Amino acid sequence: MSNKPIGIFDSGLGGLTVLKEIEKILPHENIIYLGDTARVPYGNKSKATIVKFSTENILFLLQRKVKIIVVACNTASSLALDYLRGIFSVPIIGVIEAGARKAFQVSCNKRIAILGTRSTIASFSYERAIKEWDATITVYPKACPLFVPLVEEGITRGPIVSGVVRMYLNELKSKRVDTLILGCTHYPLLKKEIARCMRGVFIVDSAQEMAVHTKEILQERGILNQASKNGKKEFYVTDEPSGFSKLARLFLHRDIVKPKAITNV
Repeated sequence: MSNKPIGIFDSGLGGLTVLKEIEKILPHENIIYLGDTARVPYGNKSKATIVKFSTENILFLLQRKVKIIVVACNTASSLALDYLRGIFSVPIIGVIEAGARKAFQVSCNKRIAILGTRSTIASFSYERAIKEWDATITVYPKACPLFVPLVEEGITRGPIVSGVVRMYLNELKSKRVDTLILGCTHYPLLKKEIARCMRGVFIVDSAQEMAVHTKEILQERGILNQASKNGKKEFYVTDEPSGFSKLARLFLHRDIVKPKAITNV
């Protein structure tokens, strides 16, 4: 079991930020990554559709004998995680719990902002998770629908990005938040611009927290890979792989083994 791979899926490229952080703290783990690039984005789709897509993604990963599944998509974690845990026996973890826990731990004035897709924000998942830790915390959610397409187009800095960031976040400055959750795995690529706009605010990187949570679960279950060499990585996409490979460099700062295109998800 310990030698089996970690399975990660996302609607597209954003989950590569989670893969990158998992590589840092779990370098010996084998990883299979599935990017559902044919059906991205998930953020503007219905709950029923997201549940369907997520179920299909997990079935694909289970065919490859993964030992744990990381739902590296905030929208899927928000809307499908409870259902998925109810029908699959493999451990399935999502980004909401990890990000909410970190925000609770670091916030001093109990005023926390959440940035996410429309679906994630409308699900109230982060609010519920945070208030399970402390019901007196005030949460300020903000949907930022333009962030994902900017990242997917490789536009992560410059006047267009800074203008969009200010458009979304200026109203949060008056709320006196001291902590801000990046509630989408694409958003870490905009972290510098977001931090520049929200000076003095602690930024919770959901990808980093997800990697920590993954290691905790593997340790608890005694299934950490004990190999001494670096783990193997496999990449799958549901659409043309060339564009994925190009943008993967932006996320991982390296070339990847050419992803395999699949059509049966």
